[in-house]
Amino acid sequence: MQVTGAENKKNPYLQIEVADSFFRRFLGLMGRKRIANGTGLLIAPCNSIHMCFMRFKIDVVYLDKNYRVLKTVENILPWIGLSCCFKAWAVLELPAGEIKRQGIGKDMVFRPVD
Repeated sequence: MQVTGAENKKNPYLQIEVADSFFRRFLGLMGRKRIANGTGLLIAPCNSIHMCFMRFKIDVVYLDKNYRVLKTVENILPWIGLSCCFKAWAVLELPAGEIKRQGIGKDMVFRPVD
């Protein structure tokens, strides 16, 4: 996926894994030691996250059904972090710092890349 409006950034593309079943949404990134830069986990449908059983900080991007960014949250701490956006349809979990690296901001739109 690419973020529309971030084309001038050094690494504007993200490789996204999709969690769209109950089990994959429930599991999320729990149990992983880290997530690589330039990658993310799209959880849909979803409008909130918790950091229980997580081992590392993450950035979170909340998206509507058109993949428009509604809200971004950076550096959510493992074990104690919580975040929500009730208008969101999906959550994109990214490595901590990826929002800044990719230049992701409110109202930008993600689009699939062939």
